[in-house]
Amino acid sequence: MIARLSAVPHERFHLGALLVLTFSTGIIDAVGYLGLDRVFTGNMTGNVVILGMGLAGADDLPVVGPLLALVGFMVGAALAGRVLRAAAAGWSGRTTALFAAVGVVVLGLAVVLMVVGDEPGREIQVVLTTVLGTAMGVQAATARFLAVKDVTTVVVTSTITGLASDSVFGSGDGKGSGRRVLAVALILVGALVGAALLKAGLGVALLVAGLVILVPTLAGALRARRIAVTSPVGG
Repeated sequence: MIARLSAVPHERFHLGALLVLTFSTGIIDAVGYLGLDRVFTGNMTGNVVILGMGLAGADDLPVVGPLLALVGFMVGAALAGRVLRAAAAGWSGRTTALFAAVGVVVLGLAVVLMVVGDEPGREIQVVLTTVLGTAMGVQAATARFLAVKDVTTVVVTSTITGLASDSVFGSGDGKGSGRRVLAVALILVGALVGAALLKAGLGVALLVAGLVILVPTLAGALRARRIAVTSPVGG
């Protein structure tokens, strides 16, 4: 199985891995918005809009949660950028470590929610969404480092723009439409699955998201190790 993974072209493997992570983001954002005081932890565009409306006092929307999640996201992205600054292009040990850290953090928060229950206090909710935002910032920056066009793992607005612009109704190019459709569909399905999992509990939903994150992370680590072992020295 590992041999077959190592035979997959880099770009194709990276695309598959990031699409899986996009699915996990849908689950996590469903937990944040529906279960943790209407805060997005992956989609920062949504957070900025909620923050703006909250500052205006509209519909009793939260302010502190979205603001701290946004700050946490930026801190996470900056941290990942620092770690990857001297990393070789493509999937490496640093890439694996960062994605693994995101998965472990999400699993840890799942355990916390299983302990405190599905109705944590406002202070606990803010801490949870801030930490989740930080983890998603790490994931987004690491995905950006892998540079798979149209797949950021955390937002699909630009993907939808490209899909429509290059469609037969736009420029007619159509290049990359498949991956764009998959990215949009997977974050949609992830949100649907996340909303459904909330019936079993917030912790259960995050547990599934954490495991989903670790699957491509483990595959990437095993694949990179296999390639390093089988590649000719100096080649």
